[in-house]
Amino acid sequence: MHTKGRSRHFIYTDWILIENQFDPEQLQSKETVFTIGNGYLGTRGSFEEGYPHGSPATFIHGVYDDVPVVYTELVNCPDWLPLVVIVNGDRFRLDQGEILRYDRQLDLRYGLISRSLRWRSPSGNTIDISFERFASLADPHVLALRCHLTPVDFDGLIEVQASINGYPENQGFNHWEGLDQGKTDQGIWLQRRTRNSRIELAMAAKVRILGTEASLQVSTAPGYPTLSTTFLAKAEQTVTVEKLVTVFTSREIETPVPAAQEKLAHLPDYATLLKANEQAWHEVWQQSDILIEGDSTATFAVRYNLFQLLIAAPRHDDRVSIPAKTLSGFGYRGHIFWDTEIFMQPLFLFTQPAIARNLLSYRWHTLNGARRKAAHYGYRGAMFAWESADTGDEVTPRWAIGSDFYGEDVRIWCRDREIHINADIPYAIWNYWQATGDDDWMQKRGAEVILDAAIFWGSRVEFNPERQRYEIRGVIGADEYHEFVHNNVFTNRMAQWHLEKAIAVYDWLADNFPEQATELEQKLKLTSEERSHWQDIIAKILVLYDPSTELIEQIEGFFQLEDINLADYEPRDRSMQPILGVDQINKYQVIKQPDVLMLLYLMRESADFPYNEKALQTNWDYYAPRTDITYGSSLGPAVHAILASDLGKSTEAYELFMRALMVDLEENRGNTSDGIHGASAGGIWQAVIFGFGGIQLTENGPVANPHLPPGWTRLKFKLHWRGKWHDFDLHREQVAQDITRQLEFLQLSLSPNPHSLEAPNTPTPPAPPLPTPHSPLPNALTSKIQGFIFDLDGVLTDTAELHYLAWKKLADEEGIPFNREANDALRGVSRRASLMLILGDRPYSEAQIQEMMERKNRYYVELLQNMTAKDLLPGAIALLDELRQAGIKIGIGSASKNAQTVIERLGIADKVDAIADGYSVQQPKPAPDLFLYAAKQLGIEPGQSVVVEDAAAGVDAALAAGMWAVGLGPAERVGAAHIVLPSLEGIKWADLKAKLSNIARQKQ
Repeated sequence: MHTKGRSRHFIYTDWILIENQFDPEQLQSKETVFTIGNGYLGTRGSFEEGYPHGSPATFIHGVYDDVPVVYTELVNCPDWLPLVVIVNGDRFRLDQGEILRYDRQLDLRYGLISRSLRWRSPSGNTIDISFERFASLADPHVLALRCHLTPVDFDGLIEVQASINGYPENQGFNHWEGLDQGKTDQGIWLQRRTRNSRIELAMAAKVRILGTEASLQVSTAPGYPTLSTTFLAKAEQTVTVEKLVTVFTSREIETPVPAAQEKLAHLPDYATLLKANEQAWHEVWQQSDILIEGDSTATFAVRYNLFQLLIAAPRHDDRVSIPAKTLSGFGYRGHIFWDTEIFMQPLFLFTQPAIARNLLSYRWHTLNGARRKAAHYGYRGAMFAWESADTGDEVTPRWAIGSDFYGEDVRIWCRDREIHINADIPYAIWNYWQATGDDDWMQKRGAEVILDAAIFWGSRVEFNPERQRYEIRGVIGADEYHEFVHNNVFTNRMAQWHLEKAIAVYDWLADNFPEQATELEQKLKLTSEERSHWQDIIAKILVLYDPSTELIEQIEGFFQLEDINLADYEPRDRSMQPILGVDQINKYQVIKQPDVLMLLYLMRESADFPYNEKALQTNWDYYAPRTDITYGSSLGPAVHAILASDLGKSTEAYELFMRALMVDLEENRGNTSDGIHGASAGGIWQAVIFGFGGIQLTENGPVANPHLPPGWTRLKFKLHWRGKWHDFDLHREQVAQDITRQLEFLQLSLSPNPHSLEAPNTPTPPAPPLPTPHSPLPNALTSKIQGFIFDLDGVLTDTAELHYLAWKKLADEEGIPFNREANDALRGVSRRASLMLILGDRPYSEAQIQEMMERKNRYYVELLQNMTAKDLLPGAIALLDELRQAGIKIGIGSASKNAQTVIERLGIADKVDAIADGYSVQQPKPAPDLFLYAAKQLGIEPGQSVVVEDAAAGVDAALAAGMWAVGLGPAERVGAAHIVLPSLEGIKWADLKAKLSNIARQKQ
């Protein structure tokens, strides 16, 4: 059986996600949903051919870099996907031509994405195109892509360009500097290095063509090495293109370039690599799969969430951990939170314990960063960062910049006050030790983390002589809606629990590994007085708890806050924080995510204080209605589902479970484009195993006390506990057989899966002739105008002031005189040419020139963030709308590498059919390349194009391209244009068309 996702055009089978309709509005969120990976890297589900406003990214574990002063982030690595197909001169792209059939699938069994389309080009040629790709789980340094091309109704030339894009960006910032690139007998390679962390990366790629005779040409455009071929395709004959890529960084090998080249040289073909990948995935699913019968949506969606964690799990590196958004998006900049230890780690602990060990070893490797943070705040021991990256130092941004330009920035206090993570990490370490019995790791690494983090609590607590109690004041608990509170029960009890376990670990270490105990005592300055202090804290720490009712007070004074009925605010589509305001929400009894209930959940398995059935019922009744479970935090629904299941609230438990389960597949929080909700995915595993499966851990192993949701007839999984596998196959009463498993076979009929067809040998077609100069005057009478190409700066908007301010700042920093008059000479000139004009004959190295160009661009991008639709020049929007109504295609031809950003900030992306920018061509204006590229993207001839420019170089480029030129500005600057106008204000398409026709007649 298959089910359809709500408004997402998804069909779910047991193992395969099927998208049968392309929706550009969901482009970026579905890039997240279709992420693939192999534990070394993750690649978002972007299209090989690209798409406007797409957000392609490949993230490699541990490859972080700094934006000085502002933040540290996981770096978007060079893009290995680009595969451009040009059909008889028309570039294949989904925003051009006509999509006659569309089908995209993610096969969870093998981490395989496939996409098949029937596409009719703007020129009327119909072709079947299918793509398939995977990141090899068998070899983390290998990536593979295959494309089948089958003309349907034509014979003609097809060109294929397979590239490595060395200019990836993290939302406007490029972390990479070029080192080298080149070609080998095998193909092409690229070498890059991060700007601040100095991590080197090498990628190498080769291409194989099957089904026709075709030779490969190499282009080594800077930062964009490409293998291309052109062949004569015949109707109904398939040509297959295989692209294999290898990648290494200096984190795992000293010489990444030779490593990538050597591995590429010895790679087998695509089919062999795919088979090895399938075998590796088979072994992983043998350990980690969960089978659900009776609920086809849950059957697939549970596996999907597990898949997203499995592809982000580091298998071969214990210096890294899983970011909150996994390796699937830019959200939280690749930082690691408590999400990993508390929500994600249990899946690996009970199915792949070696990965769980790696995740915890990351915290040991980053202890020095935690120690630096403790010292910074005046404490002892290790104070783990709320958000950490490669070193363990705190990387939580100090401020959040709001979308309202006139609003105030919001201080992020988590970095200073949310300290419960210091107990959450030891909690995960203790559970790992209990589940695995890994004494060796515990004595060598785990004990040091637990003990040093415990030393922090000894210096952080405060003794209140009036209460004769230890307090922890000025914190943020698990509930982040309350930002400066005292004696949060989650924090206090977890600290107490931590100290209890720290004493137990020390005693165990002293008894079994006395040398290690002595070594740690000296290293951590851990004295017997310190341990006695811990005992005193354990006995006297304040926990706000009424033993008569078992109601726990979340924070000091919580019961005195103003009560709230969340139902009064429904319906809504955002969290309560923006509704009430950051300051006001502190005054209400509204909770972002489980806090007291989270504590009860963590204490549930061992039945430690304050957990018992009465306490759970009492606190559920009080806190669940006050929790913003729909939009507060994605961490909440799965935990609530488990506790609701414990309380016998099966309907409510299932509803909460489904909310967590579909958070990304149905995008019910509206932010899937930022990346997968990793903690929610981990919570789903726990909800199935500990909630619905009712698993309890005993000395004799795990036992099940299941309470399956309505409709579930079977739940099957296995758990690894203390060196042994335990199989669970839980059934409800026998009911009609669920037919969902049959769909794995039936789904093959849902869409074609083309196989490689060997086409007859055909001679390699001659290379297309180089473009020749076009006529300087198009004939408007014989060549109907079909498209307009607008420059951005000075035409649709005026970013000249922003460019001036950015250049001025750079020039001032370099001590170079620069004023507005000098800036006028830069109009229409590329960034590099502009810089050379500013520098004059001053001597600078190429590296310095590159750095200055990037610095100026950074200043410019920062200024761009303030741009809105209000910055459109008068008449611009009216003319764009009129042209669209007349059926005229609209392109952008801008030398700026920030054109995409400007278009989005101006809010005109939906009015633009094609973009040619600074990344599109090598030769800047006045060369015609940029406008010729734009016309090609629009699918029109140069003589059918009108260029609107405000710079002499742009007008010259339009004329050289054989296009009509409309110049805006004084005649001395744009007088060579066919028509000169002061601006677009009041300009009508009918008037322009008449003027151009008159000019053409006069010249005949």
